[in-house]
Order: sequence, then structure tokens, then C-alpha cells
Amino acid sequence: MTAWALVCGVSLGLGLWTLVAMLPRLSRPRLASRVAPYVRDVSPGARELLARQTVDPLPVFGLVLAPAIGALTAGLSTLLGSPAETARRLKQAGETMTVDDFRSRQLAWGAAGAAAGVVVAGVIGVAQAIPFVAQLVIVVVFAGLGVVAKDHALQRRARSRIARMNSELPTVLEFLTLSLSAGEGILDAIRRVANVSRGELARELSGVLSEVATGVPFAESITRVAADLQLPPFTRCVEQLTGALDRGTPLVEVLRAQAQDSRDDAKRGMLELAGKKEVAMLVPLVFLILPITIAFAIFPGIVVLQLGF
Repeated sequence: MTAWALVCGVSLGLGLWTLVAMLPRLSRPRLASRVAPYVRDVSPGARELLARQTVDPLPVFGLVLAPAIGALTAGLSTLLGSPAETARRLKQAGETMTVDDFRSRQLAWGAAGAAAGVVVAGVIGVAQAIPFVAQLVIVVVFAGLGVVAKDHALQRRARSRIARMNSELPTVLEFLTLSLSAGEGILDAIRRVANVSRGELARELSGVLSEVATGVPFAESITRVAADLQLPPFTRCVEQLTGALDRGTPLVEVLRAQAQDSRDDAKRGMLELAGKKEVAMLVPLVFLILPITIAFAIFPGIVVLQLGF
């Protein structure tokens, strides 16, 4: 119990330190701290001042534990996927955080799972004497579950968002076709669709317009978005669109054909999903309803035979 008391005391101290560090400062920021963000491009002193600041709620422990956190982050990258794969999932989920930020959150989830494991191991230890090794295994398992749960949550958000964009693609392409048929340019058509729609694909198109406004070529920006999303129908549409822009082909016919292809893909997906659901509906019929029906049909006869009537 002494070891668990030490672990709980350290965890309580870290938690209280975090809460105190997150409280707003009572003193007003200095003039240099307020001006530095606006002159960081021309002042080395301002860059140095901002570099010393940290957003970590544990300034002291963050510096002390930075090497260990970096090693744990690298280990998570090795076990749960490459940084490129994680970055792709973050893009698909619409997250703006970096891979390192996500790994840090995974470590936080793992720490929360370890804390829950400590509580569970303590309760089990009070109810029944178990070896310390078994308690340690419980803590490690709960910590691993916390890390895996965070990664699973990211994958689930990514799949859900990709599915929504896949369902929105035919409608977006048809709106683009109508705008181009009315005489608008491709950028104006995308801007109109982005302003009217509130979907996930329109949000990505808004990001493309923002990059184009900063000087990035349209073809380069939308190609990068397609590479980040890894949505096959959208990737094919972008390839056809950029190819039409390079060759000077009319965009209306290209987008109309892509919209029809997207509709056909959606129909095929619905048919495949209906087939899978049809098979799934047979599971309760074969393994639940049919055995109960047979039991109700045979049971009275068995009872009659046992009674000797």
C-alpha cells in the first residue's frame, strides 16, 4: 500500500500543479510581451522573448520531462502508425493539430487510463489480496486502452467525415456545373458553392480559396487537398479538372461527367450496403428466432412423451 500511496500522492501533486499553473496571472503583462507578437518578423529580441514563452500548463515539469515525453511519442508513432499516416488521418478528420500534439494527447489519455487502472487495482486489492505484479499489469492494460481509444476515436472521426464528403460530392459537382454553365469562372463557382453550402467538402473548398488568395496556384492547392483527403472520387475529379484546365477543355462537360460518375458510385455503394444489411438481418432469424420456434414446436411433444400420455 505504501507504493500505491506514493503513486497517488505524486499524481495528486501533478494535478494540483496543473490546476494552479492554468490559473490566469494576476499581474498585467509587460509592454514588451504585448508588442513582441507584432514585431517578431523584424526584431530578433521579440523572437527570443516569444521563444521563451510556453503554452505548457506545467512550465517546470514540461522542461524536465520533455526528453521522456519525446521518447514516448516516438514509441507511440512506432506502435500505432507512421507520422505520415497519423497526419493523413488528422487531415481527414478536419483537425488542425500536428502529429506531435496528437501524440501528446494520446499520452494524456494513457495517463488517464493509468489513473483509472490505479483506482481499479486499489479496489480489487482491498476486496481481495492480489500480487503487486497483477496490479501493475492492470495499470498497464488500462493505460494501453486509453492510448488505443484515442487513436480509435481519431480513425472513427476520419471515416465519418470522409463518408460525409463522399455523400456531398455529387451535389457539389452539380452546383459547380450549374455555376459554370451560367458563365462564372471556376474560382467564382467554387466560392459560390462554399458560401452556400455548410458541408465538410465546402469547408475544404473554402480552404482552397484562402490559399489561392494568398498566391498559391489553384491546381497546386486543390491537388494537395485531394492528396490529404485520399477520397478516390474526389481525387479522380481533381485530376480531370486540373487536366481540363491544362488542356483548355470546357469544364462544364468534365464536371457533369464527374457528377454522373459520383451518382453511379453512390448507387453502387447503396446496393452493396443493402446486400450486407440483408445478410446481417438473417443472423437473428437463423440463430435466435428459428431455434426458439423449433424449441416451442418440439418442447410440448417431449413433455407429453415424458408424462406417458
